[in-house]
Amino acid sequence: MRSQTPILVTPDTAGITDVPGFEAAGVACDIQGKNDLKRADLALIFSLRSCTAAGAFTTNAVKAAPVLLCQQHLAAGGPFHGIVANSGNANAWTGARGQADARRTAERLAASFSLPSSAFFVCSTGRLGQPMPMDRVLSGLERAVSGKGRTAAHGRKAAEAILTSDTRPKTVSVSFVYDGKKHTVAGMAKGAGMIQPNMATVLAFLATDFSVPRSFLQKTLSESVAGTFNCITVDGDMSTNDTVLMLANGHSGVSVGDKSPRALRSIFAEAVWKACGVLADKIVSDGEKVTKVVEVRINGAASAEDAQKVARAIGNSSLVKSSWYAEEPNWGRVANAAGFAGARLTEGKLDILYNDVPAMTGGCPHPELMPKWKEIVKARRFSITLDLHIGKGAFRLLASDLADGCVSKNKSRKQPQGG
Repeated sequence: MRSQTPILVTPDTAGITDVPGFEAAGVACDIQGKNDLKRADLALIFSLRSCTAAGAFTTNAVKAAPVLLCQQHLAAGGPFHGIVANSGNANAWTGARGQADARRTAERLAASFSLPSSAFFVCSTGRLGQPMPMDRVLSGLERAVSGKGRTAAHGRKAAEAILTSDTRPKTVSVSFVYDGKKHTVAGMAKGAGMIQPNMATVLAFLATDFSVPRSFLQKTLSESVAGTFNCITVDGDMSTNDTVLMLANGHSGVSVGDKSPRALRSIFAEAVWKACGVLADKIVSDGEKVTKVVEVRINGAASAEDAQKVARAIGNSSLVKSSWYAEEPNWGRVANAAGFAGARLTEGKLDILYNDVPAMTGGCPHPELMPKWKEIVKARRFSITLDLHIGKGAFRLLASDLADGCVSKNKSRKQPQGG
């Protein structure tokens, strides 16, 4: 249900520090050992008040040590006070040592605030299979604790510190007024490569000033993740480190939960969804060397599962993605991908449209409209809609093209990447 209350969505803000009661920091630790003390690579998010938390994590059979630790802490139930996240090293495929390093990071951070280690989440992204340089991490952590603050500059620096192959920070703030009081949901994320999550994306952190019971927060976040972060693809790969975390600190003094008025529950859920949606869109738009962002819409499938199969077959087809890069409206490749998706499909019922211009109706192409298709696919963003005319299943996927630059970038990497 869409709320009737106006919601203000502002991308490219300070992010987390837009939420009252949250502080942040971003510091340079030289985690990759390149003698680079200018680029921030360790972020701290800290709430002055205790929080409830919710999370979504990679479904990869191999989970990085920080993911396992986050899941353990989340299961313990809190209360929680913050997140520490680093770029440059994923702490994945690192075995028992990696798990010990993740625990040690949480313990050192907790000791700085005289809190239990379970009050903090630890996240990492970057190179695979390399031990964490704990001396540099812990030294940086001390500087992050002493230098944290609630200004916009602090929030932006934290958002910069988690980037890997991203070209720009990804932040958003969503606000609205309820019962005369302003409330905020804000977040930050990173992600450009290894993007086809099955829960979230590489790293995304959200916060709100509402007080939210744990179960309601988890339900709200899970539903938002399913419709946003789980509906994007860049290269069809899933990371070992995918994590979305949300903290609710109750700074506003207002609670939202199962027993709250329906209008309040609705507007809160919409705000979380919008925040996740903006961050997910930013990730696809900043995909490695991406030149096109394509919304793939599937309607009329036999089931929602069938609709998703068709959308992902199209969005992950290297031939389809290459044609997008070439600005070539090759509807045949799109139709072919739909055909091998493993969903129910009847040739004589299939419609394909580029934006609102039909390329095929009832299985019959419209070659006379090709000039219009060609003009549409020259744009940075466009949509492709397929109607299978079989049932009511629908799915929307945000995908990208496959550019020469993406291939060149990934073939030349000397170190294992992917966290």
